[in-house]
Amino acid sequence: MGSRHSVMANSSSRFLSPTLVFSRTSFLLTARPARVSLFHHRHRCCCTASPSNAAPAATEASLTNEQEGLKLIRSPHLVAMEYADLNLTDKFSEELGHVRIRQHVNPLRSSLMVPAEVPDWSMVYKDATLPLMVDIGCGSGRFLMWLAQRTPNSKNYLGLEIRQKLVDRAKYWVCELALSNIHFIFANAMVSFKQLVSTYPGPLMLVSILCPDPHFKKRHHKRRVVQKPLVESIVDSLVPGGQVFIQSDVLEVANDMRGHFDAESDKLLHINYIEPNMLCDDDGWLLNNPMGIRTEREIHAEFEGSRIYRRLYQKQL
Repeated sequence: MGSRHSVMANSSSRFLSPTLVFSRTSFLLTARPARVSLFHHRHRCCCTASPSNAAPAATEASLTNEQEGLKLIRSPHLVAMEYADLNLTDKFSEELGHVRIRQHVNPLRSSLMVPAEVPDWSMVYKDATLPLMVDIGCGSGRFLMWLAQRTPNSKNYLGLEIRQKLVDRAKYWVCELALSNIHFIFANAMVSFKQLVSTYPGPLMLVSILCPDPHFKKRHHKRRVVQKPLVESIVDSLVPGGQVFIQSDVLEVANDMRGHFDAESDKLLHINYIEPNMLCDDDGWLLNNPMGIRTEREIHAEFEGSRIYRRLYQKQL
């Protein structure tokens, strides 16, 4: 078998599809309209303007009804609606029980510095030679499952998550959905990314790092997942034409990640230099989410009125 780079070069036609945002992208789907328009998030929800001759009482009643609706809508409801297609059960096996999510984890803790065991990829995926997307810090895994369900025979997906219970639940859901092109590993990406992807038989086409833990305190910045060693491993592991998608609702974190990947300009180009139709604002942030689905954190952040800062890089051929 040839190298992963030659596999990509010889099968580039497999990745061309009119449903994709742009021609050389195999994993980025056309953005779909939001499921919920009225309650997209509470700070941007607007009332329909009343005719000038309408009674003030009617306007007041309309406002009251909308306020009552906002009380009923919460971001978890929006997440459930966004991912309704998955039809995931809220009940889990007795072994899992209720999953309580620890929001902040110190990745430098000694117990998390142990490299993850490399799986037998032929046992993990139905076809372990398919192009691979890796989501670093995949959380619940719903985002990857939504993508995997839409491309069951053409792409594989790997979620790396540092919280064991989330991985266990994600694996349970994968079995429930009977998906054979997605896998989750309990792993510290800072330690295990290179070892894991270097053994994968197929080409690494996309790596996403979406709304990672910000670790706000300056003394904790070393805990942030995007550090120079990981960035170098990602860039080296991608096949030519492969991509890196990063985003955060915290501008300082987004700028920090951007600085690391911008520093690889001899190997990476931002997508707007390759595909002019991928529009950016004056500061170079992508205007739209190219993935076709929002992550859970993205939904929560936009509900609260926050902006999402996005960058998409492509490895030069």
